[in-house]
Amino acid sequence: MKDYRIDIFHSEEDEGYIADIPDLESCSAFGDTPEQALSELEIAKTAWFDAARSSGKPVPPPRRCV
Repeated sequence: MKDYRIDIFHSEEDEGYIADIPDLESCSAFGDTPEQALSELEIAKTAWFDAARSSGKPVPPPRRCV
């Protein structure tokens, strides 16, 4: 199954890790560790899909597959 690419990087400014799904506008999350950021991103991804569906916003297909 294809899924969305996830980028995880350390942010000196935020003093933690940011996890981001580039294909889903504004879908990102923060954590103290890369694992925590990824876990939080899964929650954010579910919320993003729920909000898109309820507002009728189209859900883009993954462009950068893993």
